[in-house]
Amino acid sequence: MYDRPLKILYVSAEVVPFAKTGGLADVAGSLPKALSIVVDQGLPHNDVRVVMPRYKMIEDAQYVTDFPVWFNGRNQTTIIKQKGIEAHYQGAHETIPVYMIDNHHYYYRDRIYVYDDEAERYAYFCKAVLEMLPQIGWQPDIIHCNDWQSAPIPLFLKTHYRDNLFYKRIATILTIHNLFYQGNYPPETLELFGLGPEYFHPDELEFYGNISFMKAGIQYADLINTVSRTYAREIQTTELGEGMEGLLRRRSNVLYGIVNGINYHEFNPKTDPRIHWNYDADTIEHKKENKYALQREMQLPVRDVPVLGIVTRLVDQKGLDLIAEISDELMRLDIQFVVLGSGDEYYHRLFTEMKQRHPLRLAVHIGFNPVLAQRIYAGSDMFLMPSRFEPCGLGQLIALRYGTVPIVRETGGLADTIREYEPATGTGNGFVHQEYSGRALYSAIARALKLYREDVDAWQRLVRNGMEQDFSWARSAVEYLQLYSEAIAKRNGDHLIIQIA
Repeated sequence: MYDRPLKILYVSAEVVPFAKTGGLADVAGSLPKALSIVVDQGLPHNDVRVVMPRYKMIEDAQYVTDFPVWFNGRNQTTIIKQKGIEAHYQGAHETIPVYMIDNHHYYYRDRIYVYDDEAERYAYFCKAVLEMLPQIGWQPDIIHCNDWQSAPIPLFLKTHYRDNLFYKRIATILTIHNLFYQGNYPPETLELFGLGPEYFHPDELEFYGNISFMKAGIQYADLINTVSRTYAREIQTTELGEGMEGLLRRRSNVLYGIVNGINYHEFNPKTDPRIHWNYDADTIEHKKENKYALQREMQLPVRDVPVLGIVTRLVDQKGLDLIAEISDELMRLDIQFVVLGSGDEYYHRLFTEMKQRHPLRLAVHIGFNPVLAQRIYAGSDMFLMPSRFEPCGLGQLIALRYGTVPIVRETGGLADTIREYEPATGTGNGFVHQEYSGRALYSAIARALKLYREDVDAWQRLVRNGMEQDFSWARSAVEYLQLYSEAIAKRNGDHLIIQIA
């Protein structure tokens, strides 16, 4: 790694606590903190700054500057505002600046996404981010782009800005959080990029008759990573490559996988004010009090029965069809299920109808409730994630932190973080099934229930295995700094060797 602090611009369409629709916002609200103050290696802290759109729901941002951006045939008034996110670690404190691209036409709307002019909104965002930098007098070493909304930034740097000395040495990395979402739009989108028809080509930005924001980033970023090593391999296959597997195989020499982390200050059962009873690995017997409180809250019979928790988006990706496949058999077991989530109407009906048939076995909350989510993590004995694919997954990491044993399918980040418990050695931190089938899921649940009921000591050892692991952002941030160093060296003709353990 470089022997000096780095200037890092982290670009995301959503950032906790300001705007969130999914896990991208959680990562964007946590990783910059760790990059700033956790991984200093005895050096002054890295200069980390974040940039996002200023959506309608974000209030009280401080004015910084304004300037015109020539975009789509006209000057767009661009206002830069600023808020901050607080970073605390082992007595250190930093306020991470969060710049916000403010444009009334594009962002003063009731929702974050799902508008007909999404291509225009985020193409403008990418250009405005780059135009902002000389306006605020700050030149980053690296720009870290995230998902399709900011993926064109490397393209812009290497086309429109390639001869501008201010931008000449800025390296780029693109993180793919979920390749399913690509930002694919009609051919005329090239006009928004300010590029000619020569870029409408399979070796450039054309993607099955469209222009792809994600492909622009994959083609032009100095380095690419995704949020687990297994997912980095999976997206090079026909099954999970979403049509981009060929391009990703061609760029595999600059494609890496780094597992996400979680904020160990926020997700800490010893101090979490949202749960009913605090505990840690040394006082794990208090976890049961959270189970009883959860049962009361969700109107389930209060008794010492295995509770399986699910906190998820209710969509096909999450393997919920497998639960539907074995639902009758599961409901005949002496267990309880607690489900929290929202998504497809089909799964809303599925779980609601299951609850009506089995009111003593199943509790369901349709919607998102962050306090209830924490109480499910703390009060459940097991946590279910039978995903069809899962780039990283945060649920299993939070579950481990709270001593709740994950039951997962071996895919993506689940494969990288959860290992089957081995009774003979006492190693492992959960239960894993490989096959995508209801039968395989049922077998994994049965193994977990057998250990829970027949060997209390082994179960406690398994719980502690998970609680004692480190999946904090501090660990992941070290790997990201290694990746940044490699990207900067690649951009500027140096020859660093990257080693991500």
